[in-house]
Amino acid sequence: MLFTKKTATEKRKEFRAQLADGKLHQFPGAFNPLCAQLIERKEFDGVYISGAVMAADLCLPDIGIANQQEFVTRGQQIARVTDLPAIIDIDTGFGEPMSAARTVRMMEEAGLAGCHIEDQVMPKRCGHLDGKEIVDTQTMVQRVRAAADGKMDGNFVLIARSDARAVEGLDKAIDRMKAYVDAGADMLFPEALKSEKEFEQVREAISVPMLANMTEFGKSRLLTKQELTDLGFNLVIYPVTTLRLAMGEVERGLDHIVEHGDQNGILDRMQHRRDLYDLLRYEDYSKFDDDLFNFEVTDTPMS
Repeated sequence: MLFTKKTATEKRKEFRAQLADGKLHQFPGAFNPLCAQLIERKEFDGVYISGAVMAADLCLPDIGIANQQEFVTRGQQIARVTDLPAIIDIDTGFGEPMSAARTVRMMEEAGLAGCHIEDQVMPKRCGHLDGKEIVDTQTMVQRVRAAADGKMDGNFVLIARSDARAVEGLDKAIDRMKAYVDAGADMLFPEALKSEKEFEQVREAISVPMLANMTEFGKSRLLTKQELTDLGFNLVIYPVTTLRLAMGEVERGLDHIVEHGDQNGILDRMQHRRDLYDLLRYEDYSKFDDDLFNFEVTDTPMS
């Protein structure tokens, strides 16, 4: 935390530059600040903060129960520990359009580089589940316009997510997303596309930067970095991957302890203490502390 070097403003400028450079940028999901630090250490381009993951971390389903302040708090905790740009999910904006504007302002103040807002009704559902409901186009346009008006920093990226493909079909989803761009969206997030051809059709129809969601066990095939690059997408998120990896290992480790009564057989699957301390920058904090308290008090009288 003490040794990040970039301000929120600098990170937003960097994110804008990424979206304009013609490359595909990879943003793995961080389920906590420590995970974000590891994402930076592995030299990814940015960090994604998933609403579904935040809810799961609170042992809640992804149906809009986690509240605005919980999202803001987690967003700030993650954004402040990394020099990478971080973007966050804000579900449907936490209320009426005016609430969406306030949420965007709060995310700016928390140090995020961007956020995405979606066109589902509340309570919402995970984007790759069946039975989703969406608001009418005009309601979403109002959300997007309010969110765009809520920005103070012009480099903060407002992403409009559409879940309309599963409800109305691809053609109507494309029409909706065009309206969202007209309302002020800087970037689009077409959720739960079913084929590579659909990714291609969306990209060809709309010129603004485009985000691809490569979540496991969903509606979309897990496209490679090269495939998404060839399709002309600008950003790919892996929203739940790190949480699924972590929880999978936790479950297997607990099962081992139940069966064997100790951890001896699973030490090689754990992050070593030295690696955790390195990631936490223990030595840097110790040096910082030593530099503050390296003076001596003398008995020399003051003149």
